[in-house]
Amino acid sequence: MRSLALTLALAATSAAAPAAAEVPQVVTDTPVVHSLVASVMGELGTPGVLLVGGADAHDFQLRPSQRGELGAADVVFWIGPEMTPWLDRALEAAAPGRSVALLQVDGTRIRPFDDADAPGDDHEDEHDHDHGATDPHAWLDPANAALWLDTIAGTLAEMDGEHADTYRANAVAAKAAIAAVVATIEADLAATPRAPVVVSHDALGYFADRFGLTIAERISEGDAATPGAAHLSAIRALLEQGGAACVFPEAGSDPKIIAALAEGTSARIGRPLDPEGRAQEPGPGLYGAVLEGTAAAFRDCLAEGN
Repeated sequence: MRSLALTLALAATSAAAPAAAEVPQVVTDTPVVHSLVASVMGELGTPGVLLVGGADAHDFQLRPSQRGELGAADVVFWIGPEMTPWLDRALEAAAPGRSVALLQVDGTRIRPFDDADAPGDDHEDEHDHDHGATDPHAWLDPANAALWLDTIAGTLAEMDGEHADTYRANAVAAKAAIAAVVATIEADLAATPRAPVVVSHDALGYFADRFGLTIAERISEGDAATPGAAHLSAIRALLEQGGAACVFPEAGSDPKIIAALAEGTSARIGRPLDPEGRAQEPGPGLYGAVLEGTAAAFRDCLAEGN
């Protein structure tokens, strides 16, 4: 599939030369948000990112230096407290110049988590869960990412009027690149069987909705809670009955659970999914790589059974 990297690189090179005195200091929470902001900023500046090196968004502790970065930031772009509640508290303490929670942007398509309480869904963890609450992985609907690019560009243009046209032009180029990737994914998946699958983490709902895929079960909840024995037994029974064609591990998760669940069944083990971009190279091209990699993993595993 086509990557966003080349298109966004071309957009970036068209940006004006750096003017550090006027360009806002920007901090982002996740690699995906960093990618979207970096595509808008182009050569004007490089946003910081808190979650690096495969860090888990659901279980993270800020270093003192990162708390300092937040306090010095002119603006922080983040998904919102639904994704990183620890950052909500840190923002209150650090008081950056401005913060923009992208899930709260008007027009963002929001969906609930799929992992509603059901028999066998005893997840053994120490977190409080609100089943049916907002699924924060909204970037996996490319329409949301395109909307957020406009918000990011508008925010930066308001703060840095001298480079407003550059921010907006870069956002337009990034949206066009996303549209091209979406068209390629749709064409690629057109002939792919739509058999049900099992995923490691309740994070793929937006992607499945957008591209017509069917997720039969999720091993962990949306906050990556540890699954309980009854829940794992229910998934094992589903696979033994042929209720899912593929089981997908996830970047950073324990592959042994997936192997044990699929062993002796007809279910194929797909390539690890990386919906949060934890294993991707940071930068403007990361968002496109997340979409492309997710689609390719589904396509390859589902097509293998034909």
